[in-house]
Amino acid sequence: MGLGPSGKGLGVVPEEKNSEVRFNKSVFYSLVITASLLLVMPMFFVMGKETAYSAYEDRELFQVSDMRDSLVEEDYLVANTMSTPMLVNDWKDPHRSLLAIIGPEKPIDETEADEIFKFVTEKGGKVIVASDNTNANRLANMFGVTFFNDDLMDEKQHWVYSDSGQQIIDWENVWSASPIAQDIDKMSPGALMQGCTPFQIENPDGLKDCRLPVMYKSPTGLKFEPILKDIEQPNHRVILTLGKASSSAFIDIAGDGDATNPENPAPGDLRLMMRFDYPGIKVFDEVPSEDRTAFSSGVGELEVTGSIVFVSDEESFSNLLWELDDAREQGLSSDCSAIGEYTRNNCWTQEILNNNDWGGNERYFKLLIYDMMEFDNVNLSAPIKADMGNFQIVFDESRHVTGVISAPFVETMGTIVLLTSNEFLKWLVVLNVGLLLLVAMMVIPEKENWRHVFDLTKFNQRPEKLDPSSYRDRVRRALLTKVRIHHDLTRDEMAQRPPPEVQAMIGDPRLVELAYSQSRTYTPQELRKLMQAIRRWGKNN
Repeated sequence: MGLGPSGKGLGVVPEEKNSEVRFNKSVFYSLVITASLLLVMPMFFVMGKETAYSAYEDRELFQVSDMRDSLVEEDYLVANTMSTPMLVNDWKDPHRSLLAIIGPEKPIDETEADEIFKFVTEKGGKVIVASDNTNANRLANMFGVTFFNDDLMDEKQHWVYSDSGQQIIDWENVWSASPIAQDIDKMSPGALMQGCTPFQIENPDGLKDCRLPVMYKSPTGLKFEPILKDIEQPNHRVILTLGKASSSAFIDIAGDGDATNPENPAPGDLRLMMRFDYPGIKVFDEVPSEDRTAFSSGVGELEVTGSIVFVSDEESFSNLLWELDDAREQGLSSDCSAIGEYTRNNCWTQEILNNNDWGGNERYFKLLIYDMMEFDNVNLSAPIKADMGNFQIVFDESRHVTGVISAPFVETMGTIVLLTSNEFLKWLVVLNVGLLLLVAMMVIPEKENWRHVFDLTKFNQRPEKLDPSSYRDRVRRALLTKVRIHHDLTRDEMAQRPPPEVQAMIGDPRLVELAYSQSRTYTPQELRKLMQAIRRWGKNN
């Protein structure tokens, strides 16, 4: 074992070594426990739950895979996000992107709601939010909308389906006749009675003054109240009610289906679907060149419209109601009056007098999505509008319960994206890490002096600090060592030289006094000056 300057061993004391081993074990066990909890806890919370309304589950009646397939067939660029919708403002061409949040099984938090609000109102993005509970209320409240948390029941606007030949009457199955881009309360009586013709459906640009039937299965109601900006700047956005329940509809909070129960609110203006448009948002995109040639364009400033639609029922987009063939297999009909005499007084054929067959909700929502996109923007380049692959639709699956195995990884992805995409949270994390390091420096005991060695893989510790009384002797030995090496002498040869000869070899009176005086004492400042003299010694000798 090597010896330090004081002659003692440089090895670690056994007690200190045991303490270090215990500390390393504690750190290791803590990391193992933390990692295990991070993996097990998400699995525990999703255990026994099934993912609903996933765009990538096939042919289940409560999924939206048929919707996804329909949009793919339309040549839209269809994708999904598993982590968080906070990334919307980082997407390329957000004004040509639509985020579909259908059936959120987990609440939209405040930070996500802020980003989606900016996506619509500042970037011209498009969003559809469909829910029958309060999970979307943080976002909806920013636009003045509130989702109820209970089913809406409507005696006047419910549809009947057949189960094994038996009619099933359920006030929770609600229909509406909806326009695409008009406020139903502001349409003329003549337009309200018009169903959209096949020509209008095939040529949706400028589709107006007509309505299409839309089916809801156990929707809730939407309550709307103007926000402060609606009062201060009435024209800053366009507010459209696309679907309404009848004036006698109520929210079944008590769960007894009793319209006369005071606990079941019936305000008379419950909405089923609302749309908010924000025109005049300036972005950069391909615009026609100045010569207005059909297929010549360049990058320029463009005004677009941000749009968001709130739907009171996610199952309106589900496979059950999306395509007419699947609906028929479950006992639904394209013509409500054909099911029985009872339904004639509760049928959309009373409101839509022509072209009133229901063809599945696919027909309506495909037209709605088309109208929300920028296909009718005359200032957008024609080649961009000609290829629907330039417009993307992203399904938000981060709001759905994931599988037991994938849950830890999905939650980790969401956390990473949350922390790195939000400026406030990012710097908050940095500050917390800094505080943890500061606390660690304060609570960890101060280490003793460390002796530098050239082998960077090893660090040996001095057993104790140097005694100040030994500084003079160390400086003296350093002087004699340098003199010996300068004159190429061995230790024995140097020891045999008489003092007068060694003094002559040193030459400098101050250094001679340091080497041989027994009574002379030195302050630390004097010793530092002598060390400088020793460093210079020999250069001029």
